Amino acid sequence: MKTKALLLAVLFGSALAVSAQNAQRYEPQVGFSTERGSKTNFKKNKATDNVFISLAGGANVLFGDLNGNAELMDRIAPSGAISVGKWYNPYLAFRLQVNGGKMRNYSYVTDYKSDNAQEFWWINPHVDLMWDVTNFFAPYKESKVFRFIPFVGLGYALRPGYTDDKTHTSFPRAESASLNGGAQFMFRLSKRVDLFLEGQYTLLGEHWNWDSHPRPRYDRAVQAMLGLNFNLGRKEFEVIEPMDYNLLNDLNDQINRLREENAELAKRPEFCPECPKCPEASEQKENLENVVYFRLNSAKIDKHQEISIFNTAEYAKKYNLPIKLVGYADKKTGNPDYNKGISERRARAVAKRLIDKYGVSSDNISIEWMGDTVQPYAENAWNRVVIMNTDNK
Repeated sequence: MKTKALLLAVLFGSALAVSAQNAQRYEPQVGFSTERGSKTNFKKNKATDNVFISLAGGANVLFGDLNGNAELMDRIAPSGAISVGKWYNPYLAFRLQVNGGKMRNYSYVTDYKSDNAQEFWWINPHVDLMWDVTNFFAPYKESKVFRFIPFVGLGYALRPGYTDDKTHTSFPRAESASLNGGAQFMFRLSKRVDLFLEGQYTLLGEHWNWDSHPRPRYDRAVQAMLGLNFNLGRKEFEVIEPMDYNLLNDLNDQINRLREENAELAKRPEFCPECPKCPEASEQKENLENVVYFRLNSAKIDKHQEISIFNTAEYAKKYNLPIKLVGYADKKTGNPDYNKGISERRARAVAKRLIDKYGVSSDNISIEWMGDTVQPYAENAWNRVVIMNTDNK
């Protein structure tokens, strides 16, 4: 009775912040967060997850030198873009975009009519940093219908040489570093496909359109594009767990079970005068088995596991019994060599705690480690353990 009451008190202390009248069941947060994205830590996904490819088409207008003398509609030319990128968390991504098409320019002309425009091909690969404002300032949710995503990047623009068929004027090839910036308005169509509207501003060198004037000192291109975004691999991000949920659920199950047992004990009378006095039972040195649970990829002993080590140490010292430690690792994570090593580290960590903190002689401790070759429990997560046995033979 006293042992059960002590165990109940310890379990209550370790789970006080997460248990109510009935202990709560915990599930990982996948695809959403309860706090805004900037305040939440997310698990790192695989390299092939959260990848996207996008295709877009639209139009561009070149601003620079005397182009402003022409009508805006006469300066519009078709352009397109293809992009590939990856989200590293719900609000930060990098992408490589290659955009280009045709441009319409008015250099060395006296009549700024559409027929006098110089049309040339151009291409501009650039790398952009993308910032999902909606997932940064608000809680992350994979199924959001709308997202606003500004971006900024650096690239290099190229256009070939050009000969005007009408004036037979030759214009040389031009190259320029580019500063790219803009924003996407992203609309979710499905888990794998998004529709987006993108506006982009590209800053280019003054020589880009062949003409050179003191002011402005740079040529600029403005683009507007409509496109589709295709999401590849796993799209959801998972919030980092504060601890192992399987371990927490197991502790809560123990709390509920002990509540039920105490409720049954409370129904019994405090004494029974009709009952004969029970003979005193002789002490028997029976084998005691205890378990130390570990978190994923860890050989560090959690504080709420100390009671199992303490009880084993006190029992073994009281009856002068040896302690056998066997370390294990779960089969569904890691690989056989790594799991062999971590099961050894777990067993040695428990042995060190028994010796250094609880005064068990090292001569009374034996250690084995099984890696993932043996799984003592059917539940995968339960196999991240060290099992302690006192041998009475």
